[in-house]
Amino acid sequence: MMGLYKHLPLVFIMSISMGCNTASSSYEPLDLMSHGMPIKVMAPANSVIEMDDLGIMKDLTVIDTSNGGFNIQIFSSKTDKLDKPKVLAESKSEIESTEFFSKIISEDENGFIYEKKVTEDYINYDFRVIRLQGDVKYVIQSGFGEQYELEDIKRMFDAVK
Repeated sequence: MMGLYKHLPLVFIMSISMGCNTASSSYEPLDLMSHGMPIKVMAPANSVIEMDDLGIMKDLTVIDTSNGGFNIQIFSSKTDKLDKPKVLAESKSEIESTEFFSKIISEDENGFIYEKKVTEDYINYDFRVIRLQGDVKYVIQSGFGEQYELEDIKRMFDAVK
């Protein structure tokens, strides 16, 4: 009986870590080719897709309207810059120069997550993921108009990078 109890902490930690991935593991591959973007992302099965062609840029939004917590926006435009690290560094520099930028939370070769501090009590998070395909640049970020918790942003970031 004593041997069983020594494994309880491990079982507890494993069950918590598996529970944390439930939302992102329920995402399904979403091919956006039918909306004019030859890319795939992971998204909730019941997501709604809205597309605007702004001429020099396309704006596609993927929203989970039933559960919330998932709202991404993808901007695509022609580019002559094919050096992804350079394009990513430019995007990061742009973000860091904005009024409410506070700090970079994490980053990798595809993008970064950052904090925006509007006031001491109003802190929001966002991300940028850059994809280059041929002469088209895709900038993926959280959708406008919502306040996101860091965990929501991490899930969306992981789903699109």
